[in-house]
This record gives sequence, C-alpha cells and structure tokens, in this order.
Amino acid sequence: MEPLYKREGAYIPRIAAIHDLCGYGKCSLGVAIPVLSAAGCDVCPVPTGLFSSHTAFPGWYMHDTTGILHDYLEAWKGIGVDIDAVYSGFLGAPEQVDIIKSVYETYPKALRVVDPVMADNGKVYPTYTPELCQAMAELANGADILTPNLTEASIILGIDWPGADIDTGTVHRMIDGLREKGAKNVVLKGIEHGDGTIHNYIEGESVDFTETTNELLPYKLHGTGDLFASALLAAVMAGKDLACATRFASDFVVDAMKVTAHQPDFQNRGVSFEPLLGKISDLLDLNLED
Repeated sequence: MEPLYKREGAYIPRIAAIHDLCGYGKCSLGVAIPVLSAAGCDVCPVPTGLFSSHTAFPGWYMHDTTGILHDYLEAWKGIGVDIDAVYSGFLGAPEQVDIIKSVYETYPKALRVVDPVMADNGKVYPTYTPELCQAMAELANGADILTPNLTEASIILGIDWPGADIDTGTVHRMIDGLREKGAKNVVLKGIEHGDGTIHNYIEGESVDFTETTNELLPYKLHGTGDLFASALLAAVMAGKDLACATRFASDFVVDAMKVTAHQPDFQNRGVSFEPLLGKISDLLDLNLED
C-alpha cells in the first residue's frame, strides 16, 4: 500500500483547513490546528463559520462567514500561498462547496480530504438544510480521502440510515457506492456490532479492504469525528499509508476519550486530546540534516 503523501526531509507541508471555528467544545479548527501542527504541518485556517460553542449546547451563536471567503482566498493568491492538502469539514452554507471547488482549481496537486460533517446517529445537524446536505454530498466526487460516518454515507448515497450495526456485505456496498460517486479512498467509520467494539472500514485506490477494531467505550463525546479525521490526516501527512493512518487515528481517539473521562463535566466539554499530542509528533521521522 502506497502512502498518499510523501514527506520529504524537513519540509513542512501546508494544509488549508476549511472548517468552522468553535469557541467552546473542542471541535473543527480547534482540533485540526493543534493536531496537524503537532504532525509538523503548517495549518492555514479557512473558517466556514464562527460558533460560540458546539451545537449540543443550548443557546449557541453562529456567524456565517460565506460572504468573506472569496476575498479571503483571493488574498492568498496575491501573496503566492501554496497548499499541499485541502481538508474540509463542517460547512455553513451550500455556496461554500463552490468555494472549496475553487480552492481545488487553484491548487490542483493538493491532496483532497473531505470529512462530510453533517449528521450522526441518524440525525442531521441543526444548521444543515437539505440543500446544504446535497451540496456536501457533491464533495465526495474527486476526494482523495472521504471519511463519512454511516449517517453521512447514507445521505451521500441517497439511502435510509441503516442503523449503527451493519454487516460486511452492506459495508462493501456502501463503500463501493461512495467510490462510484467519485471518492478515491473511503474510510467508513463508527460501525458497531453489538459486541462491545467499534469498527472502521477502509478501501480505495491506494488501500486494500481493511478493518480496524477498538473498544467501544460506554459514553459518547462531541468532536470525536473531527479528532479522528485530523489524526488520520496527520498520519497521512507524516507519510503513513491510509490503513496505518486509520489504525493510528482509531487508537488515538479511544485514548483521548479515556483521558476525557477524568475531566469535570467531561461529556460536554469535548474530547481531551491535549496530553496525547506527543503521539502525533512521534509519527514524524525527520532528518533535519537533509
């Protein structure tokens, strides 16, 4: 299995991280920036919205940044910013999909990583309209790495959510369907089989069908999907192949969830990954004399 990104010497790759910025709750850019920075990447944020907190809290505030993004990105062109990967997540409006496509056109050689953040456990997030879900589904076309959960995969495929427990045949059909939509490599995440474990399945142009298995902890936390995708990309940008990167991300999220359980009000505050960032840095094997 070939890595999707070849890390060369001491070079620091640049990643356009197209996510919202959340003041409290540790998700999106609040996760992507430290995790990818720990992997020796230069994270260039493109904020798709500003949130006071994640939307599981009552009374959250959102500011849609769609209106500023064109000028924001045009200014990058004016100073010659180069990008090695485009990593998108939560979006604030359907028009932002067109903006991401324009970023792809500006940086045609950049790795395209799409975490189609829009739903979980059979429910669409409260800021997502049917139009935004449909626009988000379009990003599957051409993604080098697509990382949906089962609900998001169902939306992209236009099928009913099958529940958290699906058999291997259904996994294959869903991944095949996502690849037919244009995704080059798919990581289908968060499948439960009722045996105390949680599974992710990977398949694509650069990776054979692979399964990861981890302990299913007896609590859920907000932001684990963002942490998973960010840790996976961190490993990819460190030169790991996609199967290895998925295993690393799966283990990292479970370890961070265990750390989180020791924090006050832990089920609201978001996943506590900070003490584990050294594991991200350990992915690197840089020869600074190159």
